[in-house]
Amino acid sequence: MCIGQYYNMKKYCCFTFCLLGNFLLFENTGFLTKQHFIASLLSFMIFSQADGRKVLRSSIREFLCSEAMFHLGIPTTRAGTCVTSDSEVIRDIFYDGNPKKEKCTVVLRIAPTFIRFGSFEIFKPADEYTGRKGPSVNRNDIRIQMLDYVISTFYPEILEAHSDNKVERNTAFFREVTRRTARMVAEWQCVGFCHGVLNTDNMSIVGLTIDYGPFGFMDRYDPEHICNGSDNTGRYAYNKQPEVCKWNLGKLAEALDPELPLEISIPILEEEYDTEFGKHYLQIMRKKLGLIQLQLADDDKLVSDFLETMQVTGADFTNTFHFLSSFPVESDPLKLEDFLDKISKQCASLEELKVAYRPQMDPRQLSMMLMLAQSNPQLFALIGTKSNINKELERIEQFSKLQQLTTSDLLSRNKGHWKDWLQKYKARLEKDMEHVSNVDTWHAEHVKIMNSNNPKYILRNYIAQNAIEAAENGDFMEVEKVLKRLEKPYEECYSEVMEETEEVEDVAAAASVACSSTTRQRVPYSSKPPLWASELCVT
Repeated sequence: MCIGQYYNMKKYCCFTFCLLGNFLLFENTGFLTKQHFIASLLSFMIFSQADGRKVLRSSIREFLCSEAMFHLGIPTTRAGTCVTSDSEVIRDIFYDGNPKKEKCTVVLRIAPTFIRFGSFEIFKPADEYTGRKGPSVNRNDIRIQMLDYVISTFYPEILEAHSDNKVERNTAFFREVTRRTARMVAEWQCVGFCHGVLNTDNMSIVGLTIDYGPFGFMDRYDPEHICNGSDNTGRYAYNKQPEVCKWNLGKLAEALDPELPLEISIPILEEEYDTEFGKHYLQIMRKKLGLIQLQLADDDKLVSDFLETMQVTGADFTNTFHFLSSFPVESDPLKLEDFLDKISKQCASLEELKVAYRPQMDPRQLSMMLMLAQSNPQLFALIGTKSNINKELERIEQFSKLQQLTTSDLLSRNKGHWKDWLQKYKARLEKDMEHVSNVDTWHAEHVKIMNSNNPKYILRNYIAQNAIEAAENGDFMEVEKVLKRLEKPYEECYSEVMEETEEVEDVAAAASVACSSTTRQRVPYSSKPPLWASELCVT
């Protein structure tokens, strides 16, 4: 089976086909020896249980998500084809001792380059604490050659502007990589995308989203959302992504020294990254909220209050933004109440919250950990963290409160939170309209900008899972249907509108379905995830 697409290749000067493609790229430019390639290949094969093969499950996820990101307008590598065969390998998906057979698959990945921050770290000297060093330590000649190649090939305007001064050239290069990275992660945050594994080897030197492993789009808004089931400490949680990317840029700065001295690169990082991220993030958020006339100093407070309201009500990140364009600016109590009813349906149900806050530790285990933290902190540090314990205690407290809460109480509480924020939002929109000559024209532009910045369709985990399960049973039609929908994330689909009209009463019920594949109900691609989706785990 081959799911193929053809793209305008003018902007894509090279492509890779797994590790072989990387080897050909580096070999042609003289940056990677055959010995290094063989070492990388052996490492990859060991990581993949010694067979070096990718499987259908992860390949479909990468194929669909890289295309989804492209059509969302976010810088990304792309997928040309996804090819699978009848060959099978054994994988322990959750590392729990329950392996299963999966079909071998290859994804054709497309990008201008696959050089990453980590590519420059292969020249790093031995670490003073661990003794670990890069495989090409002391080969400064190759590192300089690779840096020259990257700048001349992918940043020609910088080379042209600083052709007679390499330090200035390298400074301008690092500044641009910093800005691109800051803008990229700001765009991730604005669509609720979580990468999952943001190490230096998963950071593109040209500012693209690269390496789609345990990624996930956030459903219920939770700033501490972790999309990678094996990220036990939350190192790459949603709210930590901006800081992690900044840390990775710091490692790139270290790897570029002495061609770019740290006394030059670190101040650039400190001055440029946070400023660029904040500016780009707020610029997008203003569009998502439809603030098209004015840029006020307290807009960031309006955004943070909005996110806080989503958090306390357990609102769906994507759908809440999308529904906001239908907010009635005029003072009509009936329309406001109707809107509150609609937005309340995007908040987490009592059943969803109970699943989300369900305690994860056995009470005896928690008791033992608490005693250990007091009696033997050093031993405790080896098997747990205070942060994890505190989160578990908070989870227990929240779960206990939910047992006393009724559905009507929850609905009333959620409406109260949203009514408070919507009053602030209404006042801000009225300021935006103060100096417009035609309110109708403003309103049309307001809705247009919101609808072009708040996607209706994203690749939710349950949508990908349905497509994967169908494909594993030999039916690739669902993959193709999902792909077509993701190609137009901001557009209303007529068939989808009809589905929602017919199933409007069923969607809320579908969210409460027991977590069993036998009880799954079909819900529209733009719907909140059904309850069974909360049990999905991506590692």
